[in-house]
Amino acid sequence: VQLVESGGGMVQPGGSLRLSCAASGFSFSSYDMSWVRQAPGKGPEWVSGIKLRGQDTYYSDSVKGRFTIFRDNAKNTLYLQMNNQKPGDTALYYCARDLRQGRSGRSLYQMVLGYWGQGTQVTVSS
Repeated sequence: VQLVESGGGMVQPGGSLRLSCAASGFSFSSYDMSWVRQAPGKGPEWVSGIKLRGQDTYYSDSVKGRFTIFRDNAKNTLYLQMNNQKPGDTALYYCARDLRQGRSGRSLYQMVLGYWGQGTQVTVSS
């Protein structure tokens, strides 16, 4: 299993970035996926999740209405579109995969994130 994030960088408040996560070594379309971030000195925060076919999504209250998670199963890639960014979005962003193959009846809240990428840094500052 390999997850490689890209697209991080520095952006001004109100700006936008799109993160990508290239997945390999497993059947990407069979797994629910997530984005998790960790700011300096803080614990990890589950930012967003998406079901294996994109039929359901989750967003934390801190990003709801500003971030959009989506996936392209044909390209084995997970995305996070981040708009109207705030300084509080500054963090290391990780792509993560559920340990178990996805099932339509299983809630995103039941994910167990067992595989993680190396992370990509996002800094929001003027």
